[in-house]
Amino acid sequence: MLRRAAQLSLLFFPGVACALVPPDYQEPPSDFTAEVEAGFQLNTGNTESSSFNGRTKLVYDTHNFKQEGTVKAFFASDSEKTTAEKYNLQLQSNYKINSGYIFAQGDFTWDKFGSYTRIATISSGYGFKPINTTNTSMSLEVAPGYRYNLPYGNDPAVDPIAEQDVILRTTAKFEQKIHEYTNFTADLVTEVGENNNTVALDLAYKNTVFQDWAFKVGFNVKYTQVVPEGTQQTDTISTFNLLYTFQ
Repeated sequence: MLRRAAQLSLLFFPGVACALVPPDYQEPPSDFTAEVEAGFQLNTGNTESSSFNGRTKLVYDTHNFKQEGTVKAFFASDSEKTTAEKYNLQLQSNYKINSGYIFAQGDFTWDKFGSYTRIATISSGYGFKPINTTNTSMSLEVAPGYRYNLPYGNDPAVDPIAEQDVILRTTAKFEQKIHEYTNFTADLVTEVGENNNTVALDLAYKNTVFQDWAFKVGFNVKYTQVVPEGTQQTDTISTFNLLYTFQ
C-alpha cells in the first residue's frame, strides 16, 4: 500500500522527485577506468598505402592495489606488401605501502619487422611518487628483472638464437595537466643488462574535444645498443588518434 502511494505521488508530483536529486549531481568516481584509441590512414592515387594503430588501456585502482593492462597494435602496408606489424602487451600490478608501492611488471612485444621479433621483459621492484599534486605527478621505479630477445633472422634457413639477460629496469613517468581539457605525459624506460642496453621514450599530448572524446598525438622512440647485422638501432612511431575514455 505504501509503495503504491509513493508511485502515485511521483506520477502526480514529479517536481518532488526532481527536488530529491540535485541538478549538478554526479556519479561517484569508479575504481575502474578504460581508454580505447585508434588511428587509420589510407592513401590512394600515385601512392597506395594504409596504416593502422590501436591502443586499449585498463586500470583498476583501489585503496591497496592498482592493476594496469595495455595492449597496442601497429600495422602498415603498401600496394605490394606489409611493411610494419607490431603488437605489444604491458601488465603491471602495484601493492601500495606508506612510502610508495611494490610492483611486478611484464612487457611482451611481437614485431615482425623489428631488429628483435620477440621481446619479453619481467621485473619486480619498488616505486614512489616524488611529485603528486593536482596538476603534476611523477613516478620513479627501479626493478631487477629478466629479458628475452629473439633477433631478426636475415637467413631464413638458419634459426636465430635467442638472447637472455639479467637486467636492471628503471622507469620515470611524468604527467602534466596543462588546463582542464589538455594534458601531457612522458614515460622514460631504461634497461641495463650485461649483453645489451635499451632506452625507450613515450610522449603523448591529449586534448579533450567533446565529453569523453579526445584527440591524441603520440611519439615513441626506442634505442637498442646492440642489434643484428642489417637492422637499425632506433625505432620510432608517431600516432594521431581519436581516444575514448570509459569511467
